[in-house]
Amino acid sequence: MHKRPDKSERVAVFCGARPGVQAEYLDLARRFGHSLARRGLDLVYGAGGVGVMGAVADGVLGGGGTVTGVIPRSLHERERADKARGEIFVVRSMHERKALMYRLSSAFAVLPGGIGTLDELMEVLTWNQLSLMEKPIVVVNHGGFFTPMLRMLDHLVAEGFLSADERQLIQVAETSGQALDLLGFPVRALPVPA
Repeated sequence: MHKRPDKSERVAVFCGARPGVQAEYLDLARRFGHSLARRGLDLVYGAGGVGVMGAVADGVLGGGGTVTGVIPRSLHERERADKARGEIFVVRSMHERKALMYRLSSAFAVLPGGIGTLDELMEVLTWNQLSLMEKPIVVVNHGGFFTPMLRMLDHLVAEGFLSADERQLIQVAETSGQALDLLGFPVRALPVPA
């Protein structure tokens, strides 16, 4: 096992608290989490203990990484977040949850999920568009999961509601490795044991 840096970069992963209908969503999440850890990156996530969220956290922990979860008190009580992995911050509201996740993270990756996942993606896109922050965003479009949403963004460009430059704020990858490369986290050479 290699020695982790004193202060690791953190990537927020937006994804579903549900597993979805295809087992490949959970497999993708585990692989993505493992890829984060192998590159010396830590995870910030919504503190869900199951679904795609739980799988990505398992992947990070299995790869030796660190996990930080952020969850509103109402969800913590309702969703049995005591099963969540890593250090957990319980906050008062969804707004506080998102703000803390954004502050803790240096980049954002989006895996399959539902309305909450899309909400988080669109909010970080908006914050970048308005120059409230400048942090890279990548969508992992495994199996074309996000293709309909990406087409909608292209439609907004065609109709004049989004500039081509703003559209480029969301990068698109097919694999975990490609996603982390696009976020600017290349594979690090591991130190040779003495």
